[in-house]
Amino acid sequence: MALLESILIPLGSKMPDFELKDPFEKNFKGKDLFGERGLLLAFTCNHCPYAIAVWPRFIRLANYAKGMRVHTVAVNPNIHPDYPDDSAENMKKKIKELKIEFPYLVDESQDVARRFKAQCTPDIYLFNKNRELVYHGRIDDNWQDESKITREELKEALNQLASGLPVFKEQRPSMGCSIKWRI
Repeated sequence: MALLESILIPLGSKMPDFELKDPFEKNFKGKDLFGERGLLLAFTCNHCPYAIAVWPRFIRLANYAKGMRVHTVAVNPNIHPDYPDDSAENMKKKIKELKIEFPYLVDESQDVARRFKAQCTPDIYLFNKNRELVYHGRIDDNWQDESKITREELKEALNQLASGLPVFKEQRPSMGCSIKWRI
């Protein structure tokens, strides 16, 4: 598994339009997923150790964001025959196992991941209500050991967004397994 970091994307970039289905075949349009204050979006998967480690934190932050009127969506770009753990069927199991209450969508063509310039799982984006990127980085400063976290950057960004304050400009990249691109 190749370790990669998310790439720098200029803050203020507009969210690309997209339309994807969840593993139950329900259709979702990106523009319709926004809460009153914005949208938290992660490209993630089922098998990557980095994604697995932060799934519980991401779910808690999604619940936290919901209280701030920011909705959440996760997108799996690793629908690839060489990675059966990331199949739509296994996504259904992950939704049930982790009690995921937000849409977890299938990006089988990987076109959405390419439009977002996603690189790794997880790759995390926070958009304001105007569909402008205000945060693109890691969840916190210790993906391996939750008990050793000293800074929760994504939570801070959510707090700033919900308070109407500018989100801090210094953002550290997320890191994880490379997206399993189809050739």
